[in-house]
Amino acid sequence: MEEKSKSRGCFGWFLVLIILAVVVGAIVYTIKSKTSHSGGAAPVPGPPGSINQKYADALKVATQFFDVQKSGKLVDNKISWRGDSALKDGSQAGLDLSKGMYDAGDHMKFGFPMAFTATVLSWAILEYGDQMDAVNQLQPAQDSLKWITDYLVEAHPSENVLYIQVGDPEVDHKCWDRPEAMTEKRPLTQVNTSVPGTEVAAETAAAMASASLVFKKKDPTYSRTLLKHAKQLFTFADKYRGSYSENIPEVQTYYNSTGYGDELLWAASWLYHATEDKSYLEYVAGDDGKAYAEFGSPTWFSWDNKLAGTQVLLSRLTFFKAKDIPNSGDLQSYRETAEAVMCGLLPDSPTATKSRTKNGLIWVSDWNALQHPVASAFLAALYSDYMLTSRTAKLKCDGKSFTPSDLRDFAKSQADYVLGKNPMKMSFLVGYGDKYPEYVHHRGASIPVDAKTNCSAGFKWLDSPDPNPNVATGALLGGPFLNETYINSRNNSMQAEPSTYNSAVIVGLLSSLVTTSSAVQSFI
Repeated sequence: MEEKSKSRGCFGWFLVLIILAVVVGAIVYTIKSKTSHSGGAAPVPGPPGSINQKYADALKVATQFFDVQKSGKLVDNKISWRGDSALKDGSQAGLDLSKGMYDAGDHMKFGFPMAFTATVLSWAILEYGDQMDAVNQLQPAQDSLKWITDYLVEAHPSENVLYIQVGDPEVDHKCWDRPEAMTEKRPLTQVNTSVPGTEVAAETAAAMASASLVFKKKDPTYSRTLLKHAKQLFTFADKYRGSYSENIPEVQTYYNSTGYGDELLWAASWLYHATEDKSYLEYVAGDDGKAYAEFGSPTWFSWDNKLAGTQVLLSRLTFFKAKDIPNSGDLQSYRETAEAVMCGLLPDSPTATKSRTKNGLIWVSDWNALQHPVASAFLAALYSDYMLTSRTAKLKCDGKSFTPSDLRDFAKSQADYVLGKNPMKMSFLVGYGDKYPEYVHHRGASIPVDAKTNCSAGFKWLDSPDPNPNVATGALLGGPFLNETYINSRNNSMQAEPSTYNSAVIVGLLSSLVTTSSAVQSFI
């Protein structure tokens, strides 16, 4: 009897354990099932994770183009074929405008795209500085940013005067020479109360405000100087409204502005982040926002149009700080439009843009085709990280749901195309990979260091059948045609010319992909 009873008791407990296991399993399965169907948030990334070597290598290449483009007396020069240049820039006005960066393959200093370069580079550092630091690229990025902002400070000698250009593009483009050997005259162009230039003054304010945050802990005195200039420039831009393209018609050929409302909202957004002064938030949420924000109409982020960038930047407030912001609902329209931008980028979205190549590259313009896909991918990476950090599981696009991973996958697809995953099997980032264009439309790269040339004699190097003797390392070229072809010719400036602002967006994008980390919830 005893033996039988013990056996029956063990069997009973065994059944109980089996039933418990089944119940627990069912509960776990139900929770998992509910989470997956209801869109449970992915885990929040912590400190920088494991390094993606491909993007790390590409980032190390991309940051070098800022050194290639530097004007002035070079300090700790890392580019063997570059030397001091334009040391007398600004001297006719008693200013030192020797620093700054050349715009593209020429020797012009255009203040409008240069300021945009600084703003985007600041944004990349603020969001992804820890990831840059993980691959030793934070210091080079900060140094490059300061090279531009030092110039911008000098270009703003009084509250309502801003020098926006060094050099005459018509004269400059009649020469093909090394910057170190320039002899042509370099006149100055300014905006002021009589000749206002709202978009360029506001973009410069955005550059100063965002950079003030970058240097806030590193160099507080410099940060305060930048912020002072930013406030003055925004007041100037807002009070004396007028398009620089209309008031200085000669700029239309090169960097024609399609309007200044986007720059005013962009600058005010950055000034709010830099100061937490509610008046700047009221500006973007008030009448000026209603007038210029184009709510519900997605746009492309570029040196000319800052609306999509503004919408993403203001979205971070609703993701992270809504409880601290009175009337934060006024910002909801910016976030809704930012979501529309994201939905347009996602290839499987019901509202996906058809502006892309057969192999998935966003494609908007013949000229400098890569600016838009890279800038779009940078915004997508930012939005993805805001969603992850705030535990926002889903993005709804006309009834269909997408995750932060979907946005990150899109960002990767654009980066991968640039780095060689394209029909040409060629990297458009010069110096990265085994195959990249060797006929870059860039004066300094095309002329041997020991060549004796003058303004016009150097054109033989433009027309030379030989590859460039110097590598413009880090240059992001214009990119492919819509049919995904590329003409490898130095004279093909449409496709073969790099630009400094292209470098800003590719550095931002690669910094977002080099590893993972949670978004900084406040820049202050």
